[in-house]
Amino acid sequence: MTFTRSLMGAVAALALTGAAFAEEATLRIATQVSGTVNWELTTIAANGLDKANGFTMAVQDVAAGPAAQVAFQGGEADVIVSDWLWVARMRAEGNDYVFIPYSKAVGALMVKGDSPAQSLMDLKGKKIGIAGGPVDKSWLILRAYAQSQGFDLQGETEQVFGAPPLIFETALNGETDGAINFWHFNAKAEAAGFRPLMTVSEAALSLGLSDQTPLLGYVVKGEFLRAHPELVSGFAAASRAAKDLLASDDTVWEALRPMMNAKSDAQFEALKAGFRAGIPAPGPVDEAAAAKMLEIMATLGGEDLMGKTTALPEGVFVQPAS
Repeated sequence: MTFTRSLMGAVAALALTGAAFAEEATLRIATQVSGTVNWELTTIAANGLDKANGFTMAVQDVAAGPAAQVAFQGGEADVIVSDWLWVARMRAEGNDYVFIPYSKAVGALMVKGDSPAQSLMDLKGKKIGIAGGPVDKSWLILRAYAQSQGFDLQGETEQVFGAPPLIFETALNGETDGAINFWHFNAKAEAAGFRPLMTVSEAALSLGLSDQTPLLGYVVKGEFLRAHPELVSGFAAASRAAKDLLASDDTVWEALRPMMNAKSDAQFEALKAGFRAGIPAPGPVDEAAAAKMLEIMATLGGEDLMGKTTALPEGVFVQPAS
């Protein structure tokens, strides 16, 4: 806690003068440019929010999250996007990584609009498609909720794991009875007539967790933050300014539409609404709520997900700008 507060204090003070840097710096960001985070990064660049906060972005396209992590760990990138559970695991293993909130968007278990299922228990004996693999966080939280209701969601259903586009297509084709996918595929599914049987937020609240805990964020190394607090502060301020634009200005979204892969107006509106719903409120993360979530993830995901980590390490979360 002392480590986190000291970083927060130092960076917050510099955030007040983020636009007044004498020399513009370059921030190297490794991310999959086809991902939704690029909507925010594009908004930053298109509106000059990086330069207004004293830096320029150099975005490196990578194939997927693991490739970004390799670039980050190898010193080829200053910033990547990942979930805080990975940061917690890395930190517990001795890596000085810190997490700046980006999105609290989470998934849902989606079924077709005419599905007879009204609860998770109605999927007994049915087939569920799951993006992200057996330790997908949404799947684990839904499993934990079902377990709290006396239902073994894993043992009483058949699971099919695959890449998000594949899970989306199998759901549309009726090859699965339900699907757990990344939020933007769920938004497209809802536009196609699907409905959430249960959202991860609902399950989390039922388990006593917070639905405001941001799962995804920008990750930087602690040593980089200490060496360049004004640069990280400027980036966080630009990120918040972009979120404010995306939350309130529809014209910004029209500029993003070509990269959103929306096949219809309904998909476009669903994607826009889903992104806006995932914007976290400014301010520090509730660490007690995060610690409780980590405990559930460690119990159900085991070492495949969390390694030896069973408790929230000190210093995971930093909120440079509010």
